[in-house]
Amino acid sequence: MDRHLEAFLEMLAAERDAAFNTREAYRADLEDFAAFAAGDGSTLMGATPALLRAYLGSLRARGLAARSQARRLSALRQFYRFLLREGIRAEDPSAGLDSPRPSKKLPKYLDPAEIVALLEAAARLPGQAGPTAVAALELLYATGLRVSELLALSPAAITAGEAMILVRGKGGKERIVPLSPIAAAAAERLLAGQGKPAGRESRRWLFPGRDPRRPLTRQGLALLFKQAALAAGLDPALVSPHVLRHSFATHLLANGADLRSLQTLLGHSAIATTEIYTHVSAGRLQAAVARHHPLARRRS
Repeated sequence: MDRHLEAFLEMLAAERDAAFNTREAYRADLEDFAAFAAGDGSTLMGATPALLRAYLGSLRARGLAARSQARRLSALRQFYRFLLREGIRAEDPSAGLDSPRPSKKLPKYLDPAEIVALLEAAARLPGQAGPTAVAALELLYATGLRVSELLALSPAAITAGEAMILVRGKGGKERIVPLSPIAAAAAERLLAGQGKPAGRESRRWLFPGRDPRRPLTRQGLALLFKQAALAAGLDPALVSPHVLRHSFATHLLANGADLRSLQTLLGHSAIATTEIYTHVSAGRLQAAVARHHPLARRRS
C-alpha cells in the first residue's frame, strides 16, 4: 500500500477517531482511484486535476449514482488536503473540481385514508402487539418524531392532560412537540395494558423490549408495522417510522402549516432540509389541477 495513503488512514484514526469501517471505505475509494491512475500511467501521488476529472467521468460511465461519485471525490479531497497540510504536495489537484449533486428524492408518504386503514389494522393485532403498534403509529403521525426519539420516550413523557411532550433529538437538542389527545390516549392505553410494575415512574421505557430494561428495538417496531401493513392490505415496504414522519410533514404543509413551524416540529437544524416537502406539496397541487381543471386534458 502507498505509504502516504497509510499515513492518511492513521490520521483518520488518531485525529478524527474514525471507525474501522469508515477507514476501510476511504481505503477502498482511494485504491480504486489509484488503480485508475495506474492505467493512465500515473499514481495516487502524481494525480493532476485533469486525471481527477477523467476519473469522475469514468465513474459516470460506470453508472455510479451521483451520491457515490460525490463520496469518492470527498475521499480524494480529504486525502489531498492532508498531503497539502503535511507539506507532501505543494498543491491540491481536487481544489477546482465541482462535486456531483445527487438529485433530491421526494419522501414517500401515505394518504390519510391509508393512515386510517393502518391504524384500524394495527388495532386488530393480537395481544400486546395491537396497543403497541397503535400507540407507535399514533405518536409518529401526530408528532413527526424520528424513530430513535420515539423509542427513547419514557412513560413520564406522557402526562394526562398535558398537550405537549419534551423530546430529545439529534445532538441532544431538546424541543417541545404538541401531542394530540388521540395520540395521548393511545399511549395511556398502552401503559394501562402493560400492567406491572406499578407506577409509571418505575418504568423506564414507553415502548419496552422483551427485556423491560431495554427499549423496543427498531427491528421489533418494523416487524409490528409490517404486520399492520399486511393486515391493512398495504405494501409493507411503504410503511415505516420514517414514512410516518414524512406523512406528518406532508399533510401539515398541504393543510396550511408554514415551513418554519414545520422545521421546529421536525427538529431540523436547517430550513433547507424541510424545504423538500414543498416539492411534495407542489406535486400534489399539480396532480389536483390535472385531475380537476376542466381544460387540463385539452390537447394543444
